[in-house]
Amino acid sequence: MTISCCTTTETDQTTMSLNALCAALAAAPELPLTVIWPDGEPIEAHFHVTEVGRVQKDFVDCGGTVRRVVSCLLQTWVGDDTDHRITGGKLLKAITAAAPILRDEDLPVELEYEACNVVQLRVVAVERGAGGLSVKLGKKHTDCLAKELCVPSAATAAGACKPGSGCC
Repeated sequence: MTISCCTTTETDQTTMSLNALCAALAAAPELPLTVIWPDGEPIEAHFHVTEVGRVQKDFVDCGGTVRRVVSCLLQTWVGDDTDHRITGGKLLKAITAAAPILRDEDLPVELEYEACNVVQLRVVAVERGAGGLSVKLGKKHTDCLAKELCVPSAATAAGACKPGSGCC
């Protein structure tokens, strides 16, 4: 059994690493954080980061390859405390407290947020502005990781996708 690691990235933006996020937070620990949706709109300013976790997903893709994806997940929550504001230093302190479970790995960072549903988005950048630090989010997408075996247009061109051939 072969285990390969993969990280979901976009062609236009890559997921920010934990080390890069910590460096950006350490450079401006007193500044408040604003989280920006992929469409440019901010989430509520009084959000909390309620969990910092190391999430490991082991799975088999539709082509039979065993894969592993590991990330640092920041879970956010918006409560009734509208005076609450998180700063770069507060988030850095929470990440530092999670060091034993993050295992000194420079993981890609994702943020979990509850709107109508719980969604996970990629952290793609932290920008310093006049009002504080903006944490920019990017979308996540599903993908077939075995297109050469399973996607009819790709597999048919290779002659592999025929009835009974095992093509998914």
